[in-house]
Amino acid sequence: MIKVKARGNESIDQMLKRFKKMCEKEGLTKDIKRNSYYEKPSERRRRRQRKSVKRSFIGQ
Repeated sequence: MIKVKARGNESIDQMLKRFKKMCEKEGLTKDIKRNSYYEKPSERRRRRQRKSVKRSFIGQ
């Protein structure tokens, strides 16, 4: 769980910005977007294959 404590005279906007940055760093935003709609198993498999191909080209 991500917790954000106020620092000194920090505004709510600054706290919200820090919170969003922490969420992105943890990968929460990516998970939420991926789970917000149904993904067929074949599409999931295709996405994983494309990701593995990208990784193999980067290593060369």
